[in-house]
Amino acid sequence: MNVHDFPQLADGKAFTYGADDVARDRAVVSVGISHDTAEFAVESIRRWWHADGAQLYRTATRLLICADGGGSNGSRLRAWKFHLQRFANEIAIPITVCHYPPGTSKWNKIEHRLFSFMSLSWKGQPLRSYEAMINLIRATRTKSGLSVKAILDKNAYQTGVKVDKAEFSDINIRFHATHPSWNYTIKPRAV
Repeated sequence: MNVHDFPQLADGKAFTYGADDVARDRAVVSVGISHDTAEFAVESIRRWWHADGAQLYRTATRLLICADGGGSNGSRLRAWKFHLQRFANEIAIPITVCHYPPGTSKWNKIEHRLFSFMSLSWKGQPLRSYEAMINLIRATRTKSGLSVKAILDKNAYQTGVKVDKAEFSDINIRFHATHPSWNYTIKPRAV
């Protein structure tokens, strides 16, 4: 008996990754159809940058990402840092990452400000298609005026991709003095 999910009734699996702009009460959510990988996580941030960030923060000299400690953007993942380096090179802005400590992902504001309200938007609604999911995410609203863009990411992301020592040593990363494994800045390299 299917107790929780009914995959045979759906288009396929979906993975969400959101970028929440707390100051402007706006968010961009990527809905991936492949795999929840570090590359997908960074591509989701890139999509936020192109959809909102670059226009709203034209004079930005740095970017701050507050991220969970595990999952596709985990503090220990070399691939996460590798793809962030590519993104930093692309936008020519240093990226500082501050990870929440392990086991504290529920402290992340995005859980309370975005994902909990997304869940309310689709409460009781069957997520049978990507279009239905995108439309329900876009319909997410809060009393504070949160607006949400949702983008379907049809890219195929490979799992198990390893970043070797040579590739990792090429990352222009500076670990901070306080909790260096959780807090670091990746500066762009000239390309």
